[in-house]
Amino acid sequence: MALDGCGLVCKYILILFNVIFAILGFVLLGLGLWLRFSSNTSPIFDIDGSSTFVYGVIILILLGTVMLILVTIGDYGACSEKKCALQLSSVLLSILAIALVGVGVVAYTQRQEVGMRVAEFYTSIYTLFAATGDAGLGVTLLFVHEMLHCCGVTGITLLEVVKETCPQPQGFFENIAMSTCPGAITDFFTSSAPRVMAIFFGTGALLFIALICSIILKAKLNESSSPSPQYIILTNASPSLPNLSQYQLDSDQDPIVFPPLTLANTTVVQT
Repeated sequence: MALDGCGLVCKYILILFNVIFAILGFVLLGLGLWLRFSSNTSPIFDIDGSSTFVYGVIILILLGTVMLILVTIGDYGACSEKKCALQLSSVLLSILAIALVGVGVVAYTQRQEVGMRVAEFYTSIYTLFAATGDAGLGVTLLFVHEMLHCCGVTGITLLEVVKETCPQPQGFFENIAMSTCPGAITDFFTSSAPRVMAIFFGTGALLFIALICSIILKAKLNESSSPSPQYIILTNASPSLPNLSQYQLDSDQDPIVFPPLTLANTTVVQT
C-alpha cells in the first residue's frame, strides 16, 4: 500500500526499534537459558527453587521471551503492513511500557530491598563461578565488574579468586584494592535511585514512541485501503432535452384516440 511521508517514517522507526530490541531480547534469553540449563548451575534449581539466583534467571528468560514475541509481531506488522499485527503489537507495547514504569517506581521506593536482592544474585553467581569456572557466569561477572568498576566480594586484587574478570585498576591504590561488588550494587540502587528510575522511565518512553508510531502507521494503512469516492463529471457535450412545447395540443382540439390492435383487424401476409 502507498504510504505518505509520515507513514514511511513511522514504519522505519518501528523496524529500527524492533532490530534493537531483538538483539537485547536474544542476549537476555540466551544468558537466562545458559544459566538455567548449564551443567554447573542447573542443580541449583533442583536443590533450592526459591533462591534469588533462581528468580533472577527466571526473570531473564521471561523478559527475553516477551521481548522476542513483541519484536516478531511488530516487525511482521511493520514490514508486511498488516493492520491486525500492528494492533496486537500496540497492545503489547502499552502493557510492557506500563510495566516498566511500574518497575521503575518500585525500584525507587524500595531501593534498599532491591539493592540487597540484586547483591544476593551477584553473590550467587560469584560463588558458582569460583567453584565451577563456567564461561557464562564469567561473562556475567565481567559485565557487572566493568559496569560498576568493582572486583569480587573482597575487592582485594591480590586475594580475589575472580580477579581475571576484574577491570583494569585506575590509579596506584586500585592495584591493591577496589570497591566490593555487593557494596557497589547496594550503593548504586540506594544513592543512584533517581538514575535507576530514569533508566526505566526512559525505556518506557521509547516504548511509548514505538506505540505512537504503530498507531499512526495503522491509521495510515486504513486511509490508504479505504475506497476513493466516485464522481460523475458533467460537460457541455451532454445531450440537451428536446423542446416539448411544440408538441402541445391546442386546448380546443379533441384528443386523438388510437383503437387497440386486435387479431381481427391484423393483415396476415402469406408468402
